[in-house]
Amino acid sequence: MTKKSKYLTSLSVLLLGFTTFFEGDTFEISKNLEIFANVYKELHTSYVDELEPGTMMKTAINAMVSSLDPYTNYYSSSQIESQQVHTEGRYSGLGAQFELIDGYPTITNVHENSPAQEAGLRPGDQIRSINGKDAAGRSVEEVKAIVEGFPGTKLTLEVRPFGESQNKKMEITRGEIQISNVPYYGMLDDKIGYISLTIFTAGAAGNIDYALRQLRKEQPNLEGVVLDLRYNPGGLLQEAVGICDLFLPPGEQVVAMRGKVRDRDRIFKTRRPASEPDLPIVVLVNRKSASASEIVSGSLQDLDRAVIMGQRSFGKGLVQNVRDVGYNARLKLTTAKYYIPSGRCIQAVRYENGQPVDIPDEERAVFYTRNGRKVLDGGGVTPDVRLPDLTETPLLKALEEQYMLMKFAAAYTKGLDSLPPVSEYHFNDWPAFERFLQEQNFSYETRAEKEIRQAVEAAEEEGFDISGEVSALRQKIERAKALALEDEKPLITRLIEQEIAKRFYFEPGKTEIALRDDPEIKAARELLADKDRYQALLQ
Repeated sequence: MTKKSKYLTSLSVLLLGFTTFFEGDTFEISKNLEIFANVYKELHTSYVDELEPGTMMKTAINAMVSSLDPYTNYYSSSQIESQQVHTEGRYSGLGAQFELIDGYPTITNVHENSPAQEAGLRPGDQIRSINGKDAAGRSVEEVKAIVEGFPGTKLTLEVRPFGESQNKKMEITRGEIQISNVPYYGMLDDKIGYISLTIFTAGAAGNIDYALRQLRKEQPNLEGVVLDLRYNPGGLLQEAVGICDLFLPPGEQVVAMRGKVRDRDRIFKTRRPASEPDLPIVVLVNRKSASASEIVSGSLQDLDRAVIMGQRSFGKGLVQNVRDVGYNARLKLTTAKYYIPSGRCIQAVRYENGQPVDIPDEERAVFYTRNGRKVLDGGGVTPDVRLPDLTETPLLKALEEQYMLMKFAAAYTKGLDSLPPVSEYHFNDWPAFERFLQEQNFSYETRAEKEIRQAVEAAEEEGFDISGEVSALRQKIERAKALALEDEKPLITRLIEQEIAKRFYFEPGKTEIALRDDPEIKAARELLADKDRYQALLQ
């Protein structure tokens, strides 16, 4: 018997042996494992080209787990390091964030006092090579796997600063990176406070508690606080429970975790007297507020302890656990769902391309808060006060997707060593931005343009020429797009100011700029100032 035959025979025996570990549906499992083994045996034996067993098996496993939910994933041994979750709010590396832009890993953010900052790296810089290896086309996960490592170890990069034609070679020493989960807190006026929480890493609850105490110290007659959870992707469950501890009496159920294995179900309750049991709270959320953010906002909503404001949250109410599956490979799988006090699950029920899809309210089950207010399940937390998402216009989406604001800030600040204090800085060079868009050949297609293009293509396939008829429509749309840029000027200017500020004053500076004229923060402050309206929303 050849080595290949022995291998395939062993595979068949091994797969069939797995059925002894399953309860119920034994025949169905055994049958399909046998079919799988036979298919692979035929491919490996007779397919025209040589096949790599590891690649084939990984493809099969990925196809299986991807049919479940976006959060159940298989990681081979080569992927493990790149999938580390930094739950402690610290890691070792450069202190920079990356996105794949224009074919290369590109820095989009640099943390304060990090090796990346000390080396002079700035948002917009392209990573052309890492330790002598071409970085073209490398994913964010691949880059993270390489650049993260033990503190004190060195890394060699070739970097092309934005707008330049030559690479710069630099050696950077990795360091321990600490990221603040509360980058900013302060008073919005003489009565209302503000706290920004960007991620639920270790210490988040303690940092919120500290911020509240500092606000109370600054203003003993504090009348309300805005808790900003926008763009917060979640994190540690215990930190979410700890934050609810600050506002709820002891013994209140915050969240229940229920799955297939009932012995693993758990209920999480508040544990200590609240430090701020009566302080009015407005929690800001948006479509990128997820997981632990939704536990905090949903629980405070269900218990009528806070008014939720903004847009419907992301809709991630699933619990993942990681299992070793041998040979240093791991399976991250969904084992349970979160249920907040009203009994509802915030998990989205429909996905497209890994993203949750909104479903009509009439298709969502109704639950009730403690005061009898209607709330819905199956798709995130719906705010008590819905605000329009001003960044959801075709123009703003295109600017974000094409990284135009980040690129412009990189070009505009090139050669600048300092910036006026955040409180004094204002961007007043709108013509420079317009010129930049022209130089970058910025363009985007509206839904109307897409439908017109498809109609023209369909007509051509059927032998009709309607180009003359649609010409006037296209001209009208182009005029409307030109006006849209001018209409969006105030919001785009504010976003440019934030991009520029974070290059010199990092996350606190960006947040301080946003606070100046953020319409959602303004709406939250006005609600807290109107005590009668605030209380009416909770009844």
